[in-house]
Amino acid sequence: MTVLTDSVESMEQLAVAWRAMVLDRDGEADVRDLPGIAVRWADCRFAFWNCVTLTEAGVDGALLERRLREAGDIMRSKKQLGFLWVFEELIGDGARAGLEAAAERAGLVYAFPGTGMAGDLLPLPEPVHPELTFVRVSTDEHLQAYADINSRAYGFALEDGRDGLVGSALWKDGVHAYLGLRDGVPVTCAATVEADGRLFVVLVATDPGWERRGYGEAVTRKALHEGARATGLTRATLHATAAGAPVYPRIGFRPNSPMHFFALKG
Repeated sequence: MTVLTDSVESMEQLAVAWRAMVLDRDGEADVRDLPGIAVRWADCRFAFWNCVTLTEAGVDGALLERRLREAGDIMRSKKQLGFLWVFEELIGDGARAGLEAAAERAGLVYAFPGTGMAGDLLPLPEPVHPELTFVRVSTDEHLQAYADINSRAYGFALEDGRDGLVGSALWKDGVHAYLGLRDGVPVTCAATVEADGRLFVVLVATDPGWERRGYGEAVTRKALHEGARATGLTRATLHATAAGAPVYPRIGFRPNSPMHFFALKG
């Protein structure tokens, strides 16, 4: 039961945090809570802001097939590409093994894995790294640097990442977003945002040329430290990619649900 409760928390954190991220962007934002599906779709070029996720716990095979078809139909109705996020622990044991096959029948293809994580780990001490200085994001120049680091780290076109962040008022004020600079050049970034009584970690990335130096962990600790200091919150959640998953337990996060990201078939 604890695992399921943690997985529900992870899914709900996505729905809450992504509502703010999506509504922040100009364009045709679609924010709806449908039976079994949460739609958080900015319809911008930054694919991470175009999200559909399944919200029911313990779904059987027949209901899973139906929800996947409905999610695929929503995704096909949009101008821009995005992802369906599926939290594995919310799927009933009998249906879990058939997830990818059911997604295939719904016109979806597995894109990459992730892991939901959470922890009662705050406050953290002020972080230091001998090669980095930290700057809070407060200008469009900072936002462009933040976007470009994410684009290079996750394989997006630079203009796609910029479409997700540049010009945002939320990211200059409501989000605790930080750049890590090496010799004055932004090389890593992380942010936290308040989401239903927790700090949600979002868009952690390190420029591929500067990986494996502890930069991502350091800037994540900075975003958590400053977010906790500003809000007084003690619990934090995140969704990790495969690259980031080994880092976060060192900070104090515990994995809860494996995640599956699906895209529309070519």
